[in-house]
Amino acid sequence: MTGHELPLVIEGGGARISGLVRSDRQEIRKSLTAHGAVLFRDFEVGGVDGFDEVVRELSGAPLTYAERSSPRSVIKGNVYTSTDYPSQEEIFLHNENSYQTVWPMVLYFHCLRPPSSQGATPLASTRAVHDRMDPSIREEFARRGWMVVRNYSDELGMSWREAFNTDSEDEVTDYCRGNGVRTEWLGGDRLRTRAVRQAVHRHPVTGDPVWFNHATFFHLSTLPEGVRLGLLEMCGEENLPSNTYYGDGGTIPDAVVGHLRDCYRSASVRFDYRQDDVLVIDNMLTSHGREPFTGPRKIAVAMAEPSSTT
Repeated sequence: MTGHELPLVIEGGGARISGLVRSDRQEIRKSLTAHGAVLFRDFEVGGVDGFDEVVRELSGAPLTYAERSSPRSVIKGNVYTSTDYPSQEEIFLHNENSYQTVWPMVLYFHCLRPPSSQGATPLASTRAVHDRMDPSIREEFARRGWMVVRNYSDELGMSWREAFNTDSEDEVTDYCRGNGVRTEWLGGDRLRTRAVRQAVHRHPVTGDPVWFNHATFFHLSTLPEGVRLGLLEMCGEENLPSNTYYGDGGTIPDAVVGHLRDCYRSASVRFDYRQDDVLVIDNMLTSHGREPFTGPRKIAVAMAEPSSTT
């Protein structure tokens, strides 16, 4: 886990992490860009307050989680729990908020309590995923873009109130209009949105092309078979909590998404969490997920540095 592997591991020997990030910030940032992720291990962090200090030293103030796609709980300020999904479920590799016009450039994870088994945050280089793809598939996405369709309701998935942190339909409509999201209010407190985004971006520092999108993560075929069939029977494709298409509305074949999943998995690496690990990820260079786990896993998460680089 040294050299140019993902992640770069920095071991502290029990030293306080705040001193290191304060004195070596520039070198840490260079390492983050070179490797895509940095893991701080065997440091004294100082709990959630110390974790928040690390975020502020390296990136500035942490961001509010806006236009949510997953349930999280606030731990303190803008430090959240990792996604509150059942422990037996996998969360597939993705890049945080890549379906938005503005996303966090840097993600932070702090292991407050490691799981008994599994529960890793697998990582995959978006440069590697991009390069491993069938060029014809990559070029079609580059030409057509990709579309995410989301349905918000109190009965299934997230409500629009939870996702947009407001009780005002007008505020949601204004936010969406300003961020390239089409809204369709369906009655019965239901909202459907559509947004067309690019699939390939260039990293603002390295200039490398990266596979940066939620086309695979949100696609119906990425769900476990039992969940997928149950949702289709319950609400039909049009009313799914989320699904993806080509940017012109065309269907993305399951075989294409299967190929994309294979590219992510073949590029992925993992490590087992230890108490007080702090993982820092360049969100455009590295995708992340979550393994199923047993035990009391608790990971604090923060997001920082808004970016809209195309």
